[in-house]
This record gives sequence, structure tokens and C-alpha cells, in this order.
Amino acid sequence: MDAPSPFKISVPDAKIDRLKQKLALTDYPTEADDADSWSRGPPLKDIKRLAARWADGYDWREAERHLNSFPQFTTKIPLDDFGTFNVHFIHQRSPVKNAIPLLFVHGWPGSFIEVTKILPLLTQGGKDHPAFHVVAPSLINFGFSDQCTKPGFNVNHHAETCKKLMHQLGYPNFVTQGGDLGYFTTHVMARAYPQHVKAWHVNLAIPEKPTAESHPDLHAQVEAHTLTAREKADMALTAHTGKNLMGYYRIQESKPALISISHTDSPVGLLSWIYDVLHCWSDHRTHAWSDDEILTWVSIYAFSVGGIAASVRIYYEARYMEGTVAAQRGPVEPPFGIAHFPVELSAFPRLWYNTMGKMVHQREYDKGGHFAAWEQPETLVDDIRIMFGKGGGAEGVVEGATGYEDNGAA
Repeated sequence: MDAPSPFKISVPDAKIDRLKQKLALTDYPTEADDADSWSRGPPLKDIKRLAARWADGYDWREAERHLNSFPQFTTKIPLDDFGTFNVHFIHQRSPVKNAIPLLFVHGWPGSFIEVTKILPLLTQGGKDHPAFHVVAPSLINFGFSDQCTKPGFNVNHHAETCKKLMHQLGYPNFVTQGGDLGYFTTHVMARAYPQHVKAWHVNLAIPEKPTAESHPDLHAQVEAHTLTAREKADMALTAHTGKNLMGYYRIQESKPALISISHTDSPVGLLSWIYDVLHCWSDHRTHAWSDDEILTWVSIYAFSVGGIAASVRIYYEARYMEGTVAAQRGPVEPPFGIAHFPVELSAFPRLWYNTMGKMVHQREYDKGGHFAAWEQPETLVDDIRIMFGKGGGAEGVVEGATGYEDNGAA
């Protein structure tokens, strides 16, 4: 198997020029009188401002230089029944020899960029808190990894890709972290590869509701428990999400070509689609997206190998996973932990999460939204350190990798 190759992002000038040409040719709609309220989607004035900045003022080359300051690579990963794919990833080893190997998996509409704020924090440590060797791939169909156009490519194959990548990099056993699609991927990994995934940490999870038939003892605890104010707020937000914020999901799971075609052709269409999600899923009390942050996230999709079309295929394929590992229910073997941020798409009574397996860590935070690694990087890293550090529920799960330099420094 070939060794990974160093990689630098270098979008051709022609692609950037073409993007700006299309931005200049955009036709905008008229709006209803209440359009500034976000009740119908992103306000046109915001989209016009962002598009103008994208066309004149925003510097992709500057963003590219920043992203290229992180150690990036590509490597060939063979997948059962699908062939071999070129996979892009960030890989940063800690200076602490006994650091814990950690796989970070991004979500949608995120990308590998989500790891960049937490990476410098995770790799440091060694005395007061554990350090980590961090691997953060661009999932196939995202960013600068290859795309797969063959039907049937789903979260099981993302899990296979990530496991094989970690093994190729010399990490036979490791821990994981993820939210959104990263949660689904790492959950499947924990179920399919418990001998390798020693523990998993998430900032979003969807547990089963305990019933008298499925979990009699737990169900009795749930019935006796009075919901806290936070649990009530979380359930209300979950209901709001299901009623008002799932339009994107319904389209992407049923008719992905509806947006794939239009948003591939129209950069402003792509911008409005992703900007709406970034806005609605974030905690505006504590995180304000800058225009250039938004444009960098969107530009990664505009310049990615497969574009928006490739990234939304996973929603459609998720409907056809019956009989696969991803469709299985019930607890998984590796221990897990969860950090609860208040502005999350789905959150449930805390006891429910025990249906997922051996829960060794669970904490609530009063700030942060769906994009925890980006909105609250320090808090997320602290939570990971608590779970895997001294006295934590997953301390020492990877043999020979304590995370502390007093057990051997590089």
C-alpha cells in the first residue's frame, strides 16, 4: 500500500475567475414584506452582501494559505465493492509520545475545516491533561477527497474508510469524536469495529426512547424522573427543529438532484443554502459568523472535488440501509460520552442515552450550538480531555496511549 502523500490546496485561477463571473451574472428575486425575519429563509440583503464580498474583497488565497498551514495528506483507500478512493485528511501528531490517537469526523455542511480550531489544543498537553494525535479526513464526497457516484455508498462506507485510514496511519486502536454526520459515522464504527474503536465521544446523538418492553429497568427510571428545565428546553428545541428546520433534509433525502443541479450552477444558490443552515444551527448569543468565515465554508464546497451534489448523496442513501450495520439498533460495546450544547438540533432526556451502551461521560454546557468544534472549541476540547483524562470514564482505553508526557515524552 502506498504511503500518504503531502497535500496542499491549490484551486486553479480559472475556477476562481469562473466563480466570480457567475456571481456577477446573478439575478435576484423579489421578497415578501416580512423577509427580514428569517421566517422564510435567509434575508436577501444578507445574501447580496455576502455575494458582493465573495466577488470582490474576499480572498480565497488567504483562506487557502491558512488551511495549508495544517499538515494535509492524501492516500489511497480501497473499499469493499466500491473500488479505491483518494482520501484527503489532516494528520497532526502530538509532541507527546504517548498521545491518544483520535479520529475527528466532520458533518454537513461542514468539512475538515471544523477540526482546525481544536487541533492545536488537542495535540498539546502531557502533564495536566491528555494530548492526542489527531486525524481529520475529508469524508469521501466532501472537500478534497474523491467522490463516489455509484449508488449505495452510505455511512457504512464512511465508517470503513475511516477505520482503514487509521490503520494505514499506524493506529490499530483509537478513539473518535464527531457530531452530525460525524456522529453517525463514528456510531457505526463503534458497532462494526469495537476491537479498534476503544471509546467514542460525540456532541450529538439520537438514542432510543426506553419503553417497558425494550428497557424495562431504564423505563422505570425515566417514568420516575422529573424533567429538568434544560431537558424541557432541549425537547422543545428538538420539536421546533422537526417542524421548522428540516426542509433541507426532506429535499436532500428524497430529491437531491433538485438542489445538486441548481446549486452546482449557481454559487449564490449554494451560498444561500449553506448560510441558512449555519445561521439556524448556531448559538447567536455566543458566536457571530463573520462574512469571511461563511464564505470559506461555502468556498470549500464550491471548490471541492464533487461539489454540493456529492455531499448530499448521503441523505438519499440513508433511506436504503436496511440490513446494514448502520440500521442496527441496540447498545454498542465501546464506552461513549456526550457533551450537550444548548442550541443543538436534537437532544433528549439524559436517561435515554443509556440505551446506546456504556455511557461513561455526560455533561451539559450553557453556550454553543450544532457546530461545537467551531463555536466553542475550548469547551469541546475540555470535555474530551475530561472523558479521556485522569479519573475520566474512558481513561486508558487505548493501551500504551495515556496522553501524558510523564509516561514518556517524544
